[in-house]
Amino acid sequence: MTPEYLDTPQGRRIAHHRTKGAGPGVVFLGGFRSDMDGTKALHLEAWARARGRAFLRFDYSGHGQSGGRFEDGAIGDWAEDSAAALEALTEGPQILVGSSMGGWIALLLARSMPARVAGLVGIAAAPDFTEDSIWAGATEAQRAEMMRAGFISLPSDYSDEPYIFTRRLVEDGRRHLVLRAPLPLPCPVRLLQGTADADVPVSVALRLLEHAEGPDIRLTLVKGADHRFSSPDCLTLIETALAEISAAGDAA
Repeated sequence: MTPEYLDTPQGRRIAHHRTKGAGPGVVFLGGFRSDMDGTKALHLEAWARARGRAFLRFDYSGHGQSGGRFEDGAIGDWAEDSAAALEALTEGPQILVGSSMGGWIALLLARSMPARVAGLVGIAAAPDFTEDSIWAGATEAQRAEMMRAGFISLPSDYSDEPYIFTRRLVEDGRRHLVLRAPLPLPCPVRLLQGTADADVPVSVALRLLEHAEGPDIRLTLVKGADHRFSSPDCLTLIETALAEISAAGDAA
């Protein structure tokens, strides 16, 4: 399918697929260097369509079919892309499903646009990963190289090409940290985390659960599940989380 495009207030061009339907709609927020054609996004689109629910998936700038270069982007840019998509392409409160970095962006949206967030599902959510994983995990030599050259290249389990981590990504990430200040989440929140996740350890999920403040926040640990969290059983758990949030909204 050919995507539609949204021009954001910041001048970025965002590719997206939108399914119209009843609310609250579901918005999928992908991970770092992922795109809107991944297993989870397409599965949830089919799930929403079968139930007559509105659904939105899109590519951040520099990702997938959207405009821009990946290396030029940062968390703040991709959060702006997401806020623009939420404002222009959806109506009323939405349930945000954030995978990995998308979980961080979902938390930023829930903090800045609480009236537009009916619920949140975090799948291996990776809040503050630029500081706590990239910067904290870099050697002194790598840090010096990032500051000097503006980037470092590290091997990836998901691509034959190395991942590029820029100085701007890290410095911008520090302006958008969510685990260093109060994080009120008044909507229902379901956090899903695999114990065999090599990229986002269980400790991150436990730290987020402990740090966030809200009346209905639950964490489900899945023994043996990896970072992709896209096995049939894991996809069913995501569906269950969406059903729980929808039921909580109906009861409110």
